[in-house]
Amino acid sequence: MEPFLKKFFPSVLRQAGAAETNIYCQYDSQLLTAFTSSLYIAGLVASLVASRVTAALGRKNTMVLGGLTFFAGGAINGGAVNVAMLILGRILLGLGVGFTNQAAPLYLSEVAPAKWRGAFNTGFQFFIGIGVVASNFLNFFLSKHPWGWRLSLGLAVVPAAIMTLGAALISDTPSSLVERGRLRDAKQSLIRIRGAGADVEGELDDLVRSVGAAKAADREPFVTILERRSIGFGKDSALISSTILGVVNLGAILVSTAVVDRYGRRFLFVAGGLQMLVCKLAVAAVLVAGTGASGTEHISKELAVAVLILLCTYGAGFGWSWGPLSWLIPSEIFPIKIRTTGQGISQAVNFATTFALSQSFLAMLCHLKYGAFLFYAGWIATMTLFVMLFLPETKGIPLDSMQGIWEQHWYWRRFVSTTVSA
Repeated sequence: MEPFLKKFFPSVLRQAGAAETNIYCQYDSQLLTAFTSSLYIAGLVASLVASRVTAALGRKNTMVLGGLTFFAGGAINGGAVNVAMLILGRILLGLGVGFTNQAAPLYLSEVAPAKWRGAFNTGFQFFIGIGVVASNFLNFFLSKHPWGWRLSLGLAVVPAAIMTLGAALISDTPSSLVERGRLRDAKQSLIRIRGAGADVEGELDDLVRSVGAAKAADREPFVTILERRSIGFGKDSALISSTILGVVNLGAILVSTAVVDRYGRRFLFVAGGLQMLVCKLAVAAVLVAGTGASGTEHISKELAVAVLILLCTYGAGFGWSWGPLSWLIPSEIFPIKIRTTGQGISQAVNFATTFALSQSFLAMLCHLKYGAFLFYAGWIATMTLFVMLFLPETKGIPLDSMQGIWEQHWYWRRFVSTTVSA
């Protein structure tokens, strides 16, 4: 939004409008990237802290805490009068996101039946996608108004309020309640989840045994997770493009919800990764053809449309594979003793990587030009190969039986003890 840049980042606005500026370098500003990436570094810290908070207070209370923190961040950003307030608001938003991202996927995986766990968990990414699409629409319609940026940033309090109220009205997961010694509440929670007529005694007994075995080990989770017993187009065009990409991503998440428990996690990871890889390579090729090796030529309308189509295809590949599965897999592969710790470390790595990308992307784009997309293509190829070699299939496996999957894997079995069940 031009009024936003004019108020807080006028040098960026002047640089973007300069005729001699390379098209890859229009928004190359460390202050602007600091504003953007401050959310991710705060989320990283919150993810590590939230692993202990989630274990001590439960999944429900951690989501309430995340919602309240997110609400405060949205309110401060909406009323910001200087860059310091903007960054403070982003930090609070990051803390809220960190707490929520830690607790919500765990909650979904722990309450869902094993055969539907994938579909349940991809719902988390689906509602993130709804938020992205809604914010892009708002940004587009409010971009011309001098106060539009305040409304765009401040409206973050609405989903925060919904999330906080919703979390306050639900019961905690049976696993979390058993872990904290609240067996009667755990039984009632199971009855609410499975239905009044369901026989929950067997499932409750399994949870009690699993938690008991984990507590018997009596080890620090951050130490335990490392040991052998556990596996551990123009301004308006850019806004329109972001909205289109968000809608495509949202549709792709629905595809993931429909097929993840039918075809499995590995299939989606590999197929989506290959789709993303091809699109990154193709985008680099189109940019070379359209802007020249130096990036000084303006891309034609036809090639701009081609880039948008490729990015939509990339977004679809991410939306039905790596996007939702990055929440699902960490929430289901760990035994209960280290589940919150494993989820916390996973999300901390996620935030650290996103922070590094957001902090470096504009500078990388400016200096490497189309080569930035080749750089990312190399990483996509690496992570897809990693999944093919090292990630076992977890489709339909009960959480309490996940240990056996690792014991049977060709590589990880050498690190997993067969004598301890957690």
